[in-house]
Amino acid sequence: MNLIADKFIRLTAAFGAAAVAVGAFGAHSLKSLFIARQLDAQYLLGIYEKGVQYHFYHVLALGLVGILLYHRPGSQWLQRAGWLFVAGILMFSGSLYLLACRDVLPFPVGWAGPVTPLGGLCFIGGWVALLISVWKKI
Repeated sequence: MNLIADKFIRLTAAFGAAAVAVGAFGAHSLKSLFIARQLDAQYLLGIYEKGVQYHFYHVLALGLVGILLYHRPGSQWLQRAGWLFVAGILMFSGSLYLLACRDVLPFPVGWAGPVTPLGGLCFIGGWVALLISVWKKI
C-alpha cells in the first residue's frame, strides 16, 4: 500500500472530474450569461478556456506523478512535483476562472490577478521537480 501515491491518484480523479464540470459549465452556460450581461463573451471565454486547458494538462501531470510514486514511493521530488501541480491548478486555473467571471460574481475578485502568475510558477516548479526526480532518484 502506497498512501502518498493513492492520495495523488485520488486528487487526479477529483481534479479531473472538476475540470470536466468546469469546462462543461463554460461551454454550455457561461457564454449566454456573458451575452445577457452585454460582456465581451469571446474575450472572457478565452480567459476561462485557458484555465480549463491548463487544468486538464496538469491533471494528467498529477496522474503521472501518482503512477510514478507507485514505483518510487520514497521520492521527495515526485511528491514536491505533485503538490506543486495541485497548487498550480488551484492558483492558475482557479484565478483565471474567477477573473473571467468577475463581472457576474457577487463579490470582488481583483485579488486573483496577482495569483495567476504564482500558479504558473507552481506549474513550472512542478515540471522542474519532476525532472529532478529522474536525475536524483530520491
